[in-house]
Amino acid sequence: MRESRRGGRWLFSCLAGILFWHVATAANAGSISLDTKSIPGLNPKTPITIHTLRLTGRIEVGDADRLRAMLTRLRAARVGGTDQPLATIELSSSGGDLLEAIKVGYLLREFDVATLVHRGDTCLSACAIAFLGGTSSHLPPQPVASRTIEVGGRVGFHNFSTDASTIRRETRDDTEAGIARSFGLARAGASALLRYAADMGIEPGFVARMITLPPDVWQFVDSNEQFLDVRACPVGLEAPLDRPEQQAVNICNHSTGWFSSATPAQLRAMSAPQAKRHLLEHVQRNIEAFNVKGPLVAQLAAVIASRDDRLIDGVYADLRAAGLALPEPHGRDFHIDGYVVGNYQLACHVSLSLGNPDRFDVVIIGPSALQRAFRAPPRACPRLFRYGREEMLNPRR
Repeated sequence: MRESRRGGRWLFSCLAGILFWHVATAANAGSISLDTKSIPGLNPKTPITIHTLRLTGRIEVGDADRLRAMLTRLRAARVGGTDQPLATIELSSSGGDLLEAIKVGYLLREFDVATLVHRGDTCLSACAIAFLGGTSSHLPPQPVASRTIEVGGRVGFHNFSTDASTIRRETRDDTEAGIARSFGLARAGASALLRYAADMGIEPGFVARMITLPPDVWQFVDSNEQFLDVRACPVGLEAPLDRPEQQAVNICNHSTGWFSSATPAQLRAMSAPQAKRHLLEHVQRNIEAFNVKGPLVAQLAAVIASRDDRLIDGVYADLRAAGLALPEPHGRDFHIDGYVVGNYQLACHVSLSLGNPDRFDVVIIGPSALQRAFRAPPRACPRLFRYGREEMLNPRR
């Protein structure tokens, strides 16, 4: 760990002042403000304190140190548990220093600070990188991301540039040395971004696409795929959900990682008793494939053969409690065949609630076992899996 931190400091010192985000808008110095409110809690003597920070203007060297000092004071005065974010930071910035933004992002992760871009606000370039640090807690097994965009707020990413004038001064106008220096800096900057994105749980493909584009080409968080890539949640969605059958297909397509995509034509609706019996039959076949013997195997076969819904309910609940990958029933069940991953034929079974878009459960049915989804939705907004990958959730206005 010590060597890793030393390497990180070296990388930052090499890049400082060289890599930046090109922003077309006017540069305004940044500011960080704090608003604190108290509301009554369950115990009148212990009110709930809500801290809201707001970062506006360009992100510049020194902002991370100022923010650390503020967050350190807030954490020292904190009373109560750590399952909620220490604060929320509202972001409205046209960009700024790349490495300072990465520092701010790591700081937000360290102190459990959620990020928010309001409707009408813009968070571009370096600001968007800082936005990715939004975190609500560090409770096990891993940090929980908390990144929110109100529909109508703009969050945009693009590639970084190198400061040509600084490189010319460093290399004394030696063309070959300048090219080598620029290439080295670009490679180091890309490495820093990829490492940061991995630490924040961002899809690697998102950063890979960003660093291969010209600096004047933007990626805005507008489609469902973009929200999922950066693990952000929209607030104030206007896009209506499709019919339940299409929602089930969308959930399964997302859950299988889009190795292949299904359509509603491959879907079969089931009642809750049918779904449980169907899934238990898969369990039975998987056990038989391994030539397992014993009383439990015989009991499972007898329960399935009995067609007694009460017995099936009991066995299903017991197997779920024992840790078997069986979906929690939520009301409507759908089975989708036809997924292909390599040489394997897979199916997907989803149970979804019609009343709560964040409540559904899914299991992948493989040739030898039931298993959990290959890809999980954001914990703060599972409903994103109910939308198609290309659906526009935050259209530009």
